[in-house]
Amino acid sequence: MVRTSRARTTAVLATGVMAVAAVLAAPAAGANGSSEPSPVVELDGPRGVDVDQAGRIVVSEADGTVSLVTDRGRHPKIHEIGSVPPGFIAPAVSAARPGRVYALTAGGAPGTGAATLYLLRHGKPAQPIADIAAYQQTDADPYNIEGVPEESNPFGVAALKDGSVLVADAAGNDLLRVYPDGDIVTVARLKPRVVPVPEELPDEFGGEPLPPAGTPIPAEAVATSVTVGSDGYWYVGELRGFPATPGTSQIWRIKPGSVGAVCDPEQPNTGDCRRFADGLTSVVDLAPGKGGSVYAVELARHSWLQWEIDPSLNEGALFRVRPDGSRTELAAGELILPGGVDTGRHGRVYVTGPVFGPGALQRVG
Repeated sequence: MVRTSRARTTAVLATGVMAVAAVLAAPAAGANGSSEPSPVVELDGPRGVDVDQAGRIVVSEADGTVSLVTDRGRHPKIHEIGSVPPGFIAPAVSAARPGRVYALTAGGAPGTGAATLYLLRHGKPAQPIADIAAYQQTDADPYNIEGVPEESNPFGVAALKDGSVLVADAAGNDLLRVYPDGDIVTVARLKPRVVPVPEELPDEFGGEPLPPAGTPIPAEAVATSVTVGSDGYWYVGELRGFPATPGTSQIWRIKPGSVGAVCDPEQPNTGDCRRFADGLTSVVDLAPGKGGSVYAVELARHSWLQWEIDPSLNEGALFRVRPDGSRTELAAGELILPGGVDTGRHGRVYVTGPVFGPGALQRVG
């Protein structure tokens, strides 16, 4: 068996070397939108984005800086809130009560400041709320394929109204709930899925031979994203581990308040975690939409692995996914390595990207 799945996928996300995935296995229903996104403010390696109740937009950048953007009138304003500790990326942010923003740091060892949930308030140092890496040492992934079952790389965050915070862990393949006192419970675990090796891969990669195209192999879920839908349910999106087969990423719909739920691709319509959508590729962020729909952003159209092999394959995608499974693409062909998505007032959709180098917070539609 090729021994690159967990190690390579986790390294890709932890360092920010991600991409998004390929042509959907099934064609998207509805008309595709091709309008060009409108830049709101320029950013350096923009990552996470979240819109608060007042319509202000929180964004994070590659250096860990977190800022507040006001998109009103002809001259949007940006003010720095703070940052996570130096040397760490903040892949996701979530606005809570006014003046309070939660931010994650990507994977690393317990007690180092990595894989930690922070609370940011203007003018104050980042306050660590929970060491996600330390929790995962006691909550090993029972469905681990290879690598370290206790590994942690938190990558998606969503603040809840009761003061607790949801965290999607891309290495732990699970959804966690962090309470204000720092206690953590496991909401749901995402099981691996057997996928065919895609045809586009070379005969070998990283010095290791790859199985022939079509060979079925297990691939980890890689839970990159979480949002609270307009229906109140909790939604989690997958990247899909090696071999990053296009069209095999899912979105899961989880009953609020769940503990110990299992998201099982073999039994996707039972229990407290049920499949909301299938046929996506390398989902890296989610946002709520009207009528129970969910927006999903994919980092690149040919899978993170295809992009790693050929950096020219850097076109991303943004879809509105409806409860009946149909989906519409927005800004088709206009997004390069997008990293985050959220919805604001008046039906506005905001996307960040590219996640490397000069980028911007962009308004779509």
